[in-house]
Amino acid sequence: MTIRDVVIDMVEKVQPPVHDGCCIYRVPSIIRKVNEDAYTPKLVSIGPFHHNLPCLQNMQRHKLSYCKAFLQRTKANSDQLIQYIEDLEPHFRGYYSHTLQFSWEELVKIIFVDSCFIFELFWKDESDDRKSPEDKAFIFNNMVRETIALDLLLLENQLPFFVLEHLYDMCFHTTSMDSSFVKLTFCYFSYYHEVPLDKIRDFVSENKISHFTDLLRTFYLPNPSKERPSRDRDYVNHLPSATELLEGGVEFKVTTEENKCLLNLKFSRGVFEMPQLLVEDGTELVFRNIMALEQFHYSEESYITDYVIVMDLLINTSKDVDTLIRKRILVNCLGDSDSVANLFNGLCKNILQANFNSHYFELCKNLNDFHRNPCNKLKSTLRRDYCKGPWQTAASIAAIILLILSVIQTICSILQVIQQ
Repeated sequence: MTIRDVVIDMVEKVQPPVHDGCCIYRVPSIIRKVNEDAYTPKLVSIGPFHHNLPCLQNMQRHKLSYCKAFLQRTKANSDQLIQYIEDLEPHFRGYYSHTLQFSWEELVKIIFVDSCFIFELFWKDESDDRKSPEDKAFIFNNMVRETIALDLLLLENQLPFFVLEHLYDMCFHTTSMDSSFVKLTFCYFSYYHEVPLDKIRDFVSENKISHFTDLLRTFYLPNPSKERPSRDRDYVNHLPSATELLEGGVEFKVTTEENKCLLNLKFSRGVFEMPQLLVEDGTELVFRNIMALEQFHYSEESYITDYVIVMDLLINTSKDVDTLIRKRILVNCLGDSDSVANLFNGLCKNILQANFNSHYFELCKNLNDFHRNPCNKLKSTLRRDYCKGPWQTAASIAAIILLILSVIQTICSILQVIQQ
């Protein structure tokens, strides 16, 4: 066989590294290097990307213990589950953006153990009665429980949702929403959404879920999808900061309507309405992983990235953060305002946009126009300097009346002199 034949044979045997279902991505180094910790699990690895990280090996025995407990509790047919995973394995690799350096047997074991661990973890989380003293001391210790939940939301730390859902259904032989893996998942991540349990079926039918990071993104989007704004190629180049807008006459107001979707920003007649955002330890991690997902999977629908861009424009310094805190737009759980300013100023670094939310573009245009109008700034100055409270307002009005009367008296005196 000639070298030419060898090369042609090698090329023909190559399988596509990914397929249309690819949804789990390695975050590129240009984005990852800005904050490595935001993309790396702290306690538990799920799926193949971080499986061999030395710092996560201590959790492997807990995963195996939970896997065993799940099989014993449900009396699930492990042979049947493994057979499904074996049949899926050749196709499974295509759901990941990078080549998986695991053998067939290793990958099957990873999927099986991680899936059963998640099932048992979610089931125990529903009720304290299901937790042993050992569970409460470690896995469901408040700090550990929160860390694991955040690990499960990392883009690189995922299994395809349909795999988890199908394996779970095989164990319980049911399609009822009341006992489904979807409901179990929504209960576990209840902190991040307000979807009523009786609306879960509608929510899922409206939104195709690829994995937990994708589900988290969907929680933040307007639902149903027809309410999501159109997108165009126009971009926002400038927006005054929150402090500048306030000084220019813009009134900030927390959204009070029932639809408190985080992305629901409105500006009308000088009033900028924004939903309240709680900024805490996990906020940066959540935004960074959703934005990384949008870079690859939703480059034409990057609604969360649009929101972060607007927040980045509004917040330049700690003074802007303080302005938004006073207006109850932000609730700061990080401590100092500089930390919040640095968080938003760093989120968009090395992030690219294919298009932009048309509603946000129009909103920013209107804010810029309002801020440029000198009359609005003058009215704001008058309100700020002379109408801070009812007594100051009354005193200002009285002074204006006295001034007008003095002018009238002066005019009358001049007219009287002229007539003489």
